[in-house]
Amino acid sequence: MSPIGQPERSTQKRVIALFRTELGYRYLGDWTDRTGNSNVEEALLTPYLTRNGYSPEQITKAVYALRTEADNHNRGLYENNKAVYSLLRYGVQTKIEAGKVTETVKLINWAEPEKNDFAIAEEVTLNGNYERRPDIVLYVNGIAVGVLELKNSRISIGDGIRQNISNQTSQFNEWFFSTIQFIFAGNDSEGLAYGAIGTPEKYFLRWKEDEQDDAHYKLDKYLLRMCSKQRLIELMHDFVLFDGGIKKLPRAHQYFGIKAAQKHARERKGGIIWHTQGSGKSIVMVLLAKWILENNPNARVAIITDRDELDKQIEGVFTEAGEPIKRTSSGRDLIAQLGQARPRLLCSLVHKFGRKGATRGDDNFEEFIRELEAQPCQTVGELFVFVDECHRTQSGKLHRVMKALMPNAVFIGFTGTPLLKKDKQTSLEVFGGYIHTYKFSEAVEDKVVLDLLYEARDIDQRLGSEAKIDAWFDIKTRGLNDWQKAALREQWGTMQKVLSSKARMDRVVADIVFDFSVKPRLNDDRGNALLVASSIFEACKYFTLFQKTPLKDRCAVITSYNPMARDITLEDTGANSQTDKQFIYETYIDLLKGQQTEAYEDRAKDQFKHEPARMKLLVVVDKLLTGFDAPPCTYLYIDKSMQDHGLFQAICRTNRLDGEEKDFGYIVDYKDLFKKVENAIAVYTSELDNSSANGVDQQILLKDRLKKSRERLDDALEAFSLLCEPVEPPKGELEHIHYFCGNTELPDDLKEREPRRAALYKTAAQLIRAFANIADELEAAGYTASDIAHIKTQLKTCLDLREIIRKASGETLDLKTYEADMRHLIDTYIEADEPRKISPFDDMPLLDLIVNTGIADAINRMPAGIKSSRESIAETIENNVRSKIIKEHLSDPAFYDSMSALLDEIIAARHSRAIEYEEYLRRIAVLAKRVAAGKGEDTPAEVDTPGRRALYNSLNKDEALALKIDNAIKKVRPDDWRGIQARENEIKRALYELLNDKAEVERIFLIVKQQREY
Repeated sequence: MSPIGQPERSTQKRVIALFRTELGYRYLGDWTDRTGNSNVEEALLTPYLTRNGYSPEQITKAVYALRTEADNHNRGLYENNKAVYSLLRYGVQTKIEAGKVTETVKLINWAEPEKNDFAIAEEVTLNGNYERRPDIVLYVNGIAVGVLELKNSRISIGDGIRQNISNQTSQFNEWFFSTIQFIFAGNDSEGLAYGAIGTPEKYFLRWKEDEQDDAHYKLDKYLLRMCSKQRLIELMHDFVLFDGGIKKLPRAHQYFGIKAAQKHARERKGGIIWHTQGSGKSIVMVLLAKWILENNPNARVAIITDRDELDKQIEGVFTEAGEPIKRTSSGRDLIAQLGQARPRLLCSLVHKFGRKGATRGDDNFEEFIRELEAQPCQTVGELFVFVDECHRTQSGKLHRVMKALMPNAVFIGFTGTPLLKKDKQTSLEVFGGYIHTYKFSEAVEDKVVLDLLYEARDIDQRLGSEAKIDAWFDIKTRGLNDWQKAALREQWGTMQKVLSSKARMDRVVADIVFDFSVKPRLNDDRGNALLVASSIFEACKYFTLFQKTPLKDRCAVITSYNPMARDITLEDTGANSQTDKQFIYETYIDLLKGQQTEAYEDRAKDQFKHEPARMKLLVVVDKLLTGFDAPPCTYLYIDKSMQDHGLFQAICRTNRLDGEEKDFGYIVDYKDLFKKVENAIAVYTSELDNSSANGVDQQILLKDRLKKSRERLDDALEAFSLLCEPVEPPKGELEHIHYFCGNTELPDDLKEREPRRAALYKTAAQLIRAFANIADELEAAGYTASDIAHIKTQLKTCLDLREIIRKASGETLDLKTYEADMRHLIDTYIEADEPRKISPFDDMPLLDLIVNTGIADAINRMPAGIKSSRESIAETIENNVRSKIIKEHLSDPAFYDSMSALLDEIIAARHSRAIEYEEYLRRIAVLAKRVAAGKGEDTPAEVDTPGRRALYNSLNKDEALALKIDNAIKKVRPDDWRGIQARENEIKRALYELLNDKAEVERIFLIVKQQREY
């Protein structure tokens, strides 16, 4: 048996042996007392270059150039390291004498890794301002490329990281690190961490591969993976990124995602890379694009996104990474660029793939598509198209334009969210299946992003004076017909339900301001928050309310609105009251103070990201909820109904790493969205059903969907024709008015024909939906050009007829004249209470609550329509708590029996309606936490392991006896005792000495046998 707590030296000896015997590195020796240790060992580099056929003159020039770049005292470490990397990767250009051809001296053989000279030295003394001695240095052809600091298993791996970081400073041995590509730190208990030069401690990474392999220490396992000759050379060549002053190495999921995408690219196959929000998709894009362009001389890469902000961001990422990229200015520019050999790397907004208006449903769209398909862009080279946030970009018209414009391109989609049912088929038709996935739960486990804490807060609202509201309706609806009264009441109901009263918004504002006074990170100026409002009006209202609080001047509003005078041209009703549009316009004019909207928003976003003390709160509606990475953002306040992609991407704004004091992203929900949050997390962490992507031809998917869509459109057109068939010739406007309304001055005529008008309105709605569902793909569905023209004529006729009949029958109402009055009623007569916390789960991370309890998978197996049911969600939680109890029962029967009884009691109370849903959630949350923890709240502190807890619960909570038995078992247990009768009997004898009861010994022994710690 190996001794516990071995010294660091033992680990170092084992690691050296691993490099020599398993990795095949040469051992150069202990260089403690060796003089002249360098990051460029000429005694090793010169023989290597000589063996590869270079002349002494070439070698001298190459070594001189390498040393000159490595030791340039006019630059910092980052610039020197970048210059050295360029020489390592591309070689040194040498010219021996005038008139001779310039030749490249390759310092590393990238194509044949095994032909390089791999070596290690230990205790390499570095002489600088202060002497330091790295434990192990890795050399390739005599050039130092890796440094490894080792600690014993009792000392934190962080000590090794910090030692490496201090070694890079100018007061120690900065000079040595100009050639270093990998910085490692490790110990036997925590494993291996890695980074590049300049990497702060919090951004050091952990590799993850073959997790089921547990044969070695994790330190050894991942040194074998990362430092194998093939992998080390590949990582250096294809996965090092200099990004605007920061040197970056890949995380494991980025490496394997790119490897999978490389295979697809070689085979000219498209697909989708789903890497969760915040896991570094832009780095994957950059490295994959570089690899494609370098390995395929005919390749071109076009990166497409759907938002100007992302387009700018992508251009910036590539530019900072040293990859020249052309950002196209228009559709004509894009097509022109694709038609010539250079540039090889472009980025564009997807909306530039058509004429102005072509992507907005104008009549010229089908004509435009036909033009493209008849004369597609004469693309030079083999085109690879990267589509960012592909689930959103690849809908309808946009993907048809792209496919028509570039029919031979390979499309690779990138997304931070999986494909939901509503957009899955279309995306699979365009791209194919998933290339690689990295789910939210994996990213949290790997500490790539933070887990989330969720808290629901409820603000009760009630009518303060129903009599006054009724009186208002009586006065305002005099002279209106039934349809108009119904429209006004519907609008009132919608405003009551959707729009917040001023009293409620005041409560939300006060609640958020209070949080900024008491919540960690909000009250210390290190963190900030987003508030998601339901509409631009509400965002502006919130902004004006915050101007009367301590957050004044440290709050901004960012929406899609840009004030134009024409916005309010038709808003003045002459009633001397302010409409919603007038309020929005005037709010923006006041806050912009003459500057451009874009400039105002850019300043606010920059301060929010880099100066959280100066910009504490951004009020948004839709903007910034996707693709906006601001590490200080810690809280997200939701006052908007959201779901699916939108909800998940929004809540992930808070989960970026930002120092040790930021431990979670916090979600505060004022809209009771827990069920939708639960569904979103469940979907984004569940296993993928990729069968449709790989097992079914995309063309079959397309034909099946188009066939059904065509059937719906044909049925709707036929229904409209049949409805209008009885109209008298010549079937003009007057004849239709007579048929659907009769004499519009006779109320009895209107009443009698009301069913006909109702049928017309319903048929028109069905036709609009059926057409919209297939409008982008009419030709693909089999319609001819004349068919399409006829369909559009019929659709226009239907819509025009609907409006004519509504106007003729008086069944329309201009609600604008009532808008200000209704807003006044809401603000005056709806009262709001203080917010109260209603979620019992706010101290339990969402992954623990939803994923690790099994609720996620259960929800994903439920039919879509059932997911929103309270009853179904309750049953899902109960079934998964029950499953956990059954699974763990053998390990601690007494405890889990009590938990099972408690669960039965809660279920019975729910079924009998003895408790409200809110109380039910509170009680089931307490139970779920106990079951997950495997202990009750009254468990003594010394009963601190699963084995001790099982004994304690099984012995009627006799703490002293449980601890005696625990101690006795650990003293007498032989190695590998399970299943060997003689060894099991030794444990039973120890139990009998304490229990004096054979039956009791057998009962307790079965529990002991289930405990992994014994």
